[in-house]
Amino acid sequence: MRYEVVLTKDAERDLEQIYRYLVTHDSKPNADYVLDRLLQTSGTLLEDPQRGSVPKELRTLGMTEYRQLFFKPYRLIYRVHGESVVVYWIADGCRDMQSLLASRLLGN
Repeated sequence: MRYEVVLTKDAERDLEQIYRYLVTHDSKPNADYVLDRLLQTSGTLLEDPQRGSVPKELRTLGMTEYRQLFFKPYRLIYRVHGESVVVYWIADGCRDMQSLLASRLLGN
């Protein structure tokens, strides 16, 4: 089965912010590379989205329907809905993940 991968508006904004940050603080070629790799990583969800692990921050809350993939240090948090894979969040894994996940996924 082949899935459709959909980025939420928040995930699209995450990509834009990561890209702008890298252009400003590193280089445009590196920002282009990271953006390409993050998009490739999300594209791998087309075939087997269940292979990602459940984020430990959500597992402790009993929320096991969300999964994650990594392109270090970045984490992509997503959920499978029927034939679609919805990417909710893309962020640097060094950030306070508990707070970020709570605000994005739980609306806190």
